[in-house]
Amino acid sequence: MSGIIGKKVGMTSLFNDEGKNIPCTVIEAGPCVVTQIRTVEKDGYTAVQLGYEEAKEKNTAAPLKGHFSKAGTSPKRKLVEFKYFPDAEEKQLGDIIDVTVFEEGEYVDVAGTSKGKGFQGVMKRHGFGGVGGATHGQHNRLRAPGSLGAASWPGRVFKGKKMAGRMGGERVKIQNLQVLKIYPEQNLIVVSGSVPGAKGSFVIVDK
Repeated sequence: MSGIIGKKVGMTSLFNDEGKNIPCTVIEAGPCVVTQIRTVEKDGYTAVQLGYEEAKEKNTAAPLKGHFSKAGTSPKRKLVEFKYFPDAEEKQLGDIIDVTVFEEGEYVDVAGTSKGKGFQGVMKRHGFGGVGGATHGQHNRLRAPGSLGAASWPGRVFKGKKMAGRMGGERVKIQNLQVLKIYPEQNLIVVSGSVPGAKGSFVIVDK
């Protein structure tokens, strides 16, 4: 499984050969730099660590400065490790990984951090239908969760009960998005469908 670190640019739409309008997301993918190579002999597994987007040196911790200088590159804002990277043994520190690792028509998985919604009720957070209808004296209880269903046993609320609480701001992976277009000059790929996160947020594209 190989991949690349990118940034969500925004959404648009494309027409396919049948004239169907397909919603899609534009991702600025790479270029990424190989900053570390994990080996079975040294680490017990095989992986490749990639760095993405320039970071100010004054905002980089001293240990990380040494880490990047060993790879012969400038400090990066985002580091991600990809396990089972193909040809990991042949990669060298400082190698550049760009959008050319993808091909138009193949399918990828995109992971990111979903938009934070703050503290939300059960209807928005879990899709509850609300208590009863607008009649029968409901007054201001239309969006309430209703009974929690517990009695003298167990005398408490079970863990994991669907209730109001913090919503969003979680890692979400969307699978099987088709790569519709690749623009190597601008380091852009266009994938079908939506991708988690706000515009400008980091995403991880796996193939």
